[in-house]
Amino acid sequence: MAISFKQIRYFVSTAETGQVSQAAVALSISQSAITTAIKDLEMRVGATLFSRSQQGMELTAAGRQMLFHAYELLAKIDEMTNINVPGSDLEGTLRVAASYTVVGYYLPHHLERLRRSFPQLDVQLFELNRDAIEEGLLANRYDLAVMLTANTNNPDLSTETHLSSRRRLWVPARHRLLSLGSVGLQEVSDEPYIMLTVDEAAHTSLKYWSKTPYRPSVRLRTSSVEAVRSLVANGQGVAILSDMVHRPWSLEGRRIETIQLSDPIPAMDVGLAWKRGIAFTPVMQAFRDYFRQAYHLPMGQ
Repeated sequence: MAISFKQIRYFVSTAETGQVSQAAVALSISQSAITTAIKDLEMRVGATLFSRSQQGMELTAAGRQMLFHAYELLAKIDEMTNINVPGSDLEGTLRVAASYTVVGYYLPHHLERLRRSFPQLDVQLFELNRDAIEEGLLANRYDLAVMLTANTNNPDLSTETHLSSRRRLWVPARHRLLSLGSVGLQEVSDEPYIMLTVDEAAHTSLKYWSKTPYRPSVRLRTSSVEAVRSLVANGQGVAILSDMVHRPWSLEGRRIETIQLSDPIPAMDVGLAWKRGIAFTPVMQAFRDYFRQAYHLPMGQ
């Protein structure tokens, strides 16, 4: 029996959420339908794609490889369904501020889809830190921002979260923690830690560490995700970062594995922000509706 597009969608949603229940909610289907689809997919490829535990569904090595190919397949299908079919004659200029992580790991794919759907829409992108984004939105220099929504609590801004990317522990291949049945912040505290600082990652990290009696043994602080990737892959330390920025290989071609931690670690929330009370223009609304449709959220103002 051939692998179906539906099975691929169910597999990807489960991999991204780490929970069959959350994937079922996101796809508006039953948990049993997802469970059956994944079992059939595992039989078809002849490999176990998830390890199942009380913490959720963790991708196996085969599962991570499958996810890589699944993303490629979904991207090709997306290209097929959008080729030479502009979705609207909407035109205008939209000034969008975005943070470093969003520009590097989230927006490129969406900007290309927006370009195909709205060829007359000129999206002007500005990379800034959170303080500059918030100040620019309030000063009307930018129409909208795409940012880590959990980082802002400015009462003069409205936010809307579209994606919650789980944070997991990054370790090099064959690391000792991979053999443990359960890994929490206590075990992580015994390891040299590579602390990412960009987009207030260090501040976010210390918030969940502070709820435990443990602290990370920081070997290096860096603003470069690629530096974290290479250092972890080369056995210089471990890090806790989101699935959105995870890649299974470093620039040197060394493997990076992930572990779902037993302690509660907040996801990295990504979405839109805008000045509270501002009237949405047609191009602003089209931009917002695009993301709502992409993440299956209710449409409308």
